[in-house]
Amino acid sequence: MRVADPAAWRDAREILAVRLDSIGDVLMTTPAMRAIRDSARRARLTLLTSPAGAAVARHVPEIDDVIVYEPPWMKHSKRHDAVEDLAAIAEVRSRGFDAAVVFTVHTQSALPAALFLYLAGVPLRLAHARENPYDLLTDWVPEPELDEPTRHEVRRQLDLVAAVGYTTDEEHLSFRVPDVAMRLVRDEVLPAAGIALGRPWVVMSPGATAPSRRWRPSGFAEVATRLAVEDGWPIVLTGSSDEIDLVETVRAQTEAPVVSLAGQLDLAELAALLAVAPLLVSSNSGPVHLAAAVATPVVDVYALTNLQHTPWQVPNRVLSHDVPCRGCRRSICPLGHHACLELVTPDQVVAAARELMAETTGETPSAGERASLEAVSA
Repeated sequence: MRVADPAAWRDAREILAVRLDSIGDVLMTTPAMRAIRDSARRARLTLLTSPAGAAVARHVPEIDDVIVYEPPWMKHSKRHDAVEDLAAIAEVRSRGFDAAVVFTVHTQSALPAALFLYLAGVPLRLAHARENPYDLLTDWVPEPELDEPTRHEVRRQLDLVAAVGYTTDEEHLSFRVPDVAMRLVRDEVLPAAGIALGRPWVVMSPGATAPSRRWRPSGFAEVATRLAVEDGWPIVLTGSSDEIDLVETVRAQTEAPVVSLAGQLDLAELAALLAVAPLLVSSNSGPVHLAAAVATPVVDVYALTNLQHTPWQVPNRVLSHDVPCRGCRRSICPLGHHACLELVTPDQVVAAARELMAETTGETPSAGERASLEAVSA
């Protein structure tokens, strides 16, 4: 580890956080951003992020400003020529940042972003380094997780900023739900769905950006049917506009009336919906981390492609089937069997939902439900 001058980090007044990934990644970095703000109290914090990350950043109170950038070294960035990259470097240079922290997952190299910051003239540059960064980074922590993650993603980023003296006692995820979004959900969305607050109901989110992280639609449909019919819990299906067809497939296979809000809510409205929901049942995706940020319990049907992204500091049940290929980090199952997800049964998900609902709301399962829980746990 190399930390050149901890005092310089304490005295920084304009700090840039670099997190160029998606919604969930930015949310899991918010505790580290809070550590920056808690330790460098007079500093302004700007986030350099993707368009998806920027949608989150607008609702994170620790962030003062946002710069949107899609660099050529990130997986989902749109194609462009170097003119846009040079313009982004020039914009960062013009802001006069004193320091920058590059946040990466354990498989990413920080050096492209470090070179970007070096060319932008940012004097202090911190990141995890998989190789010797020489002068591209002024401060760096050797990458300890070359083969497999050993820490939760949130802890990884907290440990990074702690290397230069940035710490916090408040390690929860951060997302501020706008009042207008909350009023819309409470006054319009829930009444239209026939849902009364104070009684059990469930949000279900079957989508995920990577096919390898999506549990089968028929599984979600069976879980929705049983919770709606056997427990009398209203079910609300959600998803992005790109997931409308997937959500409709789940709805069509569900043998009970359910409400679909797929493609109808923006990020703030989805956060408001989750904030008042007693429970989320979801594939491992952005809504899981959004639910954690608003303190909503989660049943996470969790693909073992990435091991460090489980729900953070919120009551949860994480369901998966262990496989030798765990930690493959692939968007499409390389072996074609999806066993880490396919071998999770609807019985397990139903039992976990009932158990977590009882634990967090006091709704005690009936005798039949207890028998179901006992059968699954046996």
